[in-house]
Amino acid sequence: MFTRLGTARAVASISLVFASFLAAHCWAADTKEGYFTTNDGYRLHYIEAGAGKPLVMIPGWSQTAAQFKGQIEGLSDRYRVIALDMRGHGESEKPTHGYRIHRLSKDVNEFLVANNLSNVTLAGHSMGCSVIWGYWELFGKDRISRMILIDQMPMISINPIWSEQEKIDAGGILDKNALWDVTNALAGPEGIKTTEGFISGMFTKAYPKEMVDWVIKQNLKLPRPYAARLLFDHATNDWRDMLPTITIPALIVGAKTSLVGWRSQEWVGTQIPNSRVEIFEEAEGGNHFMFMENPEKFNRLVKEFMG
Repeated sequence: MFTRLGTARAVASISLVFASFLAAHCWAADTKEGYFTTNDGYRLHYIEAGAGKPLVMIPGWSQTAAQFKGQIEGLSDRYRVIALDMRGHGESEKPTHGYRIHRLSKDVNEFLVANNLSNVTLAGHSMGCSVIWGYWELFGKDRISRMILIDQMPMISINPIWSEQEKIDAGGILDKNALWDVTNALAGPEGIKTTEGFISGMFTKAYPKEMVDWVIKQNLKLPRPYAARLLFDHATNDWRDMLPTITIPALIVGAKTSLVGWRSQEWVGTQIPNSRVEIFEEAEGGNHFMFMENPEKFNRLVKEFMG
């Protein structure tokens, strides 16, 4: 038997969880969803809202457009905000091939062309930054005028001959054995369990567990063998030599407790000529998904950057 006070507390707790669930799954009335088809024939899903300067957002490895809910709704009063599900991710079609960074970069360019978008601010989270760097390498500033780089080191895999400073600057976290261990685990029978452990460590302890569970479910929309293949390609690209070639303004956002070392984010800022670095503290939701944990601060930074 519950006491009256215990019942009240239980109801309040359930109400809070339910409110969080609704916040993550319900969209504002003016939010639209659509699809476009790549040149190799696959339908990619996107979500958009608002009007004005276009802000196109690219999720990270195995993440989805829906995870940018706080930006789609929080910034669409000022900008046209579009979040794109990469091939295989989220609600997009899941081909058997194309899980390489430069193919994803081409998909983004095709999306901008198909929608006649120009003067775009391209924002990427985690692997989404690598997609932007691949875009810059392939297409330069064609159709884009600014970039927002959210918590991505320039090289994930560690070269054993690097000095300690090189490791810090590059932000490397995987040696050659760990790279194969992680990707093989993802592609094998422990793929779901590996994903759960991987994603759970990317949020601060203050973030609600039910929301972390929702993010894990979003991640699992990308089949694990494809996720493993893409992670391997992502982890073996070294972008350090390309960063100084970026000539458009860049906002770089990192976090103190992220698996992406915050000092690597500061180093990226020293390499891109016209850039600004912002680091979220732990108390500000400063982990890998700071744009979800603290959308108010993140959105304010975007507004300041885009004008």
